[in-house]
Amino acid sequence: MADLLSIGLSGLAASKTQLSITGHNITNVNTPGYSRQDASQATRSPQFSGAGYIGSGTSLVDVRRSYSEFLTSQLRSSTSLNRDVEAYKSQIDQLDSLLAGTTTGITPSLQKFFSALQTAAEDPANIPARQLVLAEAEGLARRFNTVYDRLSEQNNFTNKQMAAVTDQVNRLAGSIGSLNEAIAVAAANGKQPNDLLDARDEAVRQLSGYIGVTVVPQDDSSFNVFIGSGQPLVVGSTVAKLEVVPGQGDPNRHEVQFISGGSRQGITSQITGGELGGLIRYREEVLDSTMNSLGRLSLAVSDQVNTQLRQGLDLKGDVGEALFGNYNEPALAKLRVNAFAGNSNAQPVLNITDPSVLTTSDYLMEYDPSGPKVRRLSDNQLMNVTDTTPPTGVLTITDKAGVDQGFQVVLGSPAPVADDKFSLQPTRRGAADITAVLDQADQLAFAAPVRAEAGLQNSGTGKITQPDLVSVLDASNPELAVDAKQAMEALQTYLGNGRLLEFGAAGNFSLPAGVTSVPDLAAGGFKSGQTNSVKLAFETGGYKYELSVQLSGTPNAGDDFTLDFNQSGVSDNRNALKLVDLQSKQTVGVSLDADGNVISGVSFTDGYGELVERVGTLTAQARMDSEATGSILKQATDNRDSLSAVNLDEEAANLIKFEQYYNASAQIIQVARSLFDTLISSFR
Repeated sequence: MADLLSIGLSGLAASKTQLSITGHNITNVNTPGYSRQDASQATRSPQFSGAGYIGSGTSLVDVRRSYSEFLTSQLRSSTSLNRDVEAYKSQIDQLDSLLAGTTTGITPSLQKFFSALQTAAEDPANIPARQLVLAEAEGLARRFNTVYDRLSEQNNFTNKQMAAVTDQVNRLAGSIGSLNEAIAVAAANGKQPNDLLDARDEAVRQLSGYIGVTVVPQDDSSFNVFIGSGQPLVVGSTVAKLEVVPGQGDPNRHEVQFISGGSRQGITSQITGGELGGLIRYREEVLDSTMNSLGRLSLAVSDQVNTQLRQGLDLKGDVGEALFGNYNEPALAKLRVNAFAGNSNAQPVLNITDPSVLTTSDYLMEYDPSGPKVRRLSDNQLMNVTDTTPPTGVLTITDKAGVDQGFQVVLGSPAPVADDKFSLQPTRRGAADITAVLDQADQLAFAAPVRAEAGLQNSGTGKITQPDLVSVLDASNPELAVDAKQAMEALQTYLGNGRLLEFGAAGNFSLPAGVTSVPDLAAGGFKSGQTNSVKLAFETGGYKYELSVQLSGTPNAGDDFTLDFNQSGVSDNRNALKLVDLQSKQTVGVSLDADGNVISGVSFTDGYGELVERVGTLTAQARMDSEATGSILKQATDNRDSLSAVNLDEEAANLIKFEQYYNASAQIIQVARSLFDTLISSFR
């Protein structure tokens, strides 16, 4: 009877525990990361009797959770990958809508500007048409500014979000460290604290949503968690932390530092996975290059339009004024160079020399005892550095093939010293700094500076086209406006009251003194009755000029043509047409051969189109990646839940089963009591 009572009591205790575990499962059905638990039972050691071994009941061996390290690790990595892609996609979706939008992109403003130029070119003396050009130029500049502001807002959001994410990383890392300590203590008795293990697994899963992690289990049941390229975020109960700080090379571009004890380490480039990895990847792959591409385009527009305007004359006969502001103003040139923390007091500036050949890359300039070294960050290529004006220190940068990078670095005073580092960003702020500065419509230089006229006494059928100024007046000089004006004044003085091209008896023409022809048609190359292309070259006032004209027909001996300064050409639209032609001219990302001829390049519209296409392609890829990683995450979640999640139907069945088990065990005790009572009563 005592044995029967003991057996009943063991069953009663076991069934009660099973009911408690089942209830625990049911109440945690919605607890994130909870793993279903069950108890394993075993028979007690039997007792020997003359008839053999008789069982003595049951006992609970272990309370375990339904858990798979493989499925949990798969869920963790899938979560990290999906959150990375989602963070990337959420940002690039906004950028794609901004750049490709019919009301928010650059293309509509570019088209309106060149459409206004075309209208003005059809009637160059029309003041309202000229005013429309000024209005559209201002609209184009504002559109560049607005798009840059939106990109800058994205950069600021990225900085703030990085800080918010690292706060969550630090919070979860602290929780994991505390759980590690609690688990190590609880596991010292040889049994696993299931609920603590679940809480830690969920904390690690949440952490993987913020940053990619590597988990290494330890013998004492604790986890060591590593990030980046192996930085130990959690080791046992010891927890390091992350901190977001302004970037050393660019204060507007925040970086992540790993802090362990008293040491700090920059790990931004080593972080992958999770929301933090997605934000950093978006910034490096898309945002920075987009800002640089947009800046390069704005610099090219400003440079090409201003340069062409300075090759012409306005309604007053004066040299054309710049339509857009000078991109090499000292304040702007200074912003293109960021000194690293810990540098000396040196502050170089960066002047743009040729926007058409600029790349979209940033550069790193470092000083060592041998001098400056410049590295292009897009391909990590070391540049050639030439000090063109020693000892003042104006550095010209070319690549290994000798291709100019389109900018110069002016070192200034005090000069940099060894170990100084500078981040060079030639194009980063281009779209922010472009402004329309011309406010007088009559100052738009739509007329060409030189005109040709046939002599009134000419008796032949010879004709001459209006000359085209082929040479560009000091396009590479930062002080372009002043020098172009001086060059135009020298041209006006040289032409004076006109320069004559006269035809002799043999049908060949003679050139004015100091003027050469390329090829030398005066030496018998003129073909009467055909179209002859002639380039006239001369030098005056320290400037070199080259005009292109076409001579046709059959001139008679004594016929002459006059080249004169186009002082009163108010209806001349030749320079305006050249401005219109800039819309399709290769002016962005230009590659030149050894002779300075254009090998490749794109127009303004195509350059922006390439940017939109690239962002659009990356956006489409991000959307496909989002679908793929979402499916992978769902599959990993389903796989884990199929093993570990609580099934209410199953638990309800267990409740009934263990309740019956409890009742049956109680009945055993009741029988044992009845037998005992019968035995006692027999002795009364």
